[in-house]
Amino acid sequence: MSELKVGDRAPDFFLPASDGKTYSLKDLKGKKIVLYFYPEDDTPTCTKQACAFRDEYSGIKKKGAVVIGASPNNTLSHEKFSKKYRLPFPLVSDEDKSTMKAYGVWKKKQLFGIKYIGVVRTTFVINEEGIITHIFPKVRIKGHVEKILQALSE
Repeated sequence: MSELKVGDRAPDFFLPASDGKTYSLKDLKGKKIVLYFYPEDDTPTCTKQACAFRDEYSGIKKKGAVVIGASPNNTLSHEKFSKKYRLPFPLVSDEDKSTMKAYGVWKKKQLFGIKYIGVVRTTFVINEEGIITHIFPKVRIKGHVEKILQALSE
């Protein structure tokens, strides 16, 4: 599959979440979506990212958007992580990594010279019609949510 780009239709997904519901892109049609992929629940950087979205969630909602976090962790892990940090948005579980592969975020990575396959921290902004309007690859947490808010205003 070729790399997704701005203007592409976002791949649909059907994933279970921390709140006991199942989410799909099709069911969210008519809403702006901030879909962020992250490696693992309750790790330092992933926690900072989730809490940054939590802290600016009301501003994101005012822009007419919903936030969904996605990782390969199971729903029980997501539920604990979500409760621990009082996250007001769902975390979906992509244990088979099919959605991450469809979005091109399950890739070869390297850390301290060790090569492995994992989640490349990436955020997609998807419009009401399911079209990708912004892609933020290899996210750095500082200032990221502010960039998302700006993207939602465009």
